[in-house]
Amino acid sequence: MEEISTRHGIREGYGALIVEVLKDTPAARAGFKNGDLVVAFRDRPVVDTRTLQRLVAATSAGQEVAVTILRREEGRQTLRVSVEAMPREIVAERVAAEFGFVVRDPEEDRERPRPSGTPAVAVVLRDSQADRAGLKPGDVIVEVNGRPVLSRQAVSAVLVEAGLDQPLRLTVRREGEPLALTVSPPSQRIP
Repeated sequence: MEEISTRHGIREGYGALIVEVLKDTPAARAGFKNGDLVVAFRDRPVVDTRTLQRLVAATSAGQEVAVTILRREEGRQTLRVSVEAMPREIVAERVAAEFGFVVRDPEEDRERPRPSGTPAVAVVLRDSQADRAGLKPGDVIVEVNGRPVLSRQAVSAVLVEAGLDQPLRLTVRREGEPLALTVSPPSQRIP
């Protein structure tokens, strides 16, 4: 990213770096590549990933927009991409990440298999709201916002509905004991 920034005369840390373009997505169909640096969306400057996310979220599904990128070998390009609704599972992953944790399926955890089949916390980001609330990797998620969850899909469904402006109430099982945690909304981050 530093090399791209220097070559094109923009300051380091400006733009949103595309880390991975998923197959069969609007980005893949538009020609985005891993390593592209997004610097404008509809002629509006993109200073960071959060700015890009907000601009995309404010765009109606079905609209085609111009996105300006910087590509290592090919320089500045404008790609046209059709904005589509984000799949619910990805929305749920993004909501969890904003709160500061990642959920995994039971079969993804070979070291600590759980006979119940319920999903567990894989990662808790340091200094995130989830970390501050006391959530730990390995916690088995039993309820989200008062709704029992028996699968990762059930957790995803509740997270999509939860949004980011209200606390997330979790009941987890840690070492066989239930534990109630309240994770503050990401908007209440303490610097």
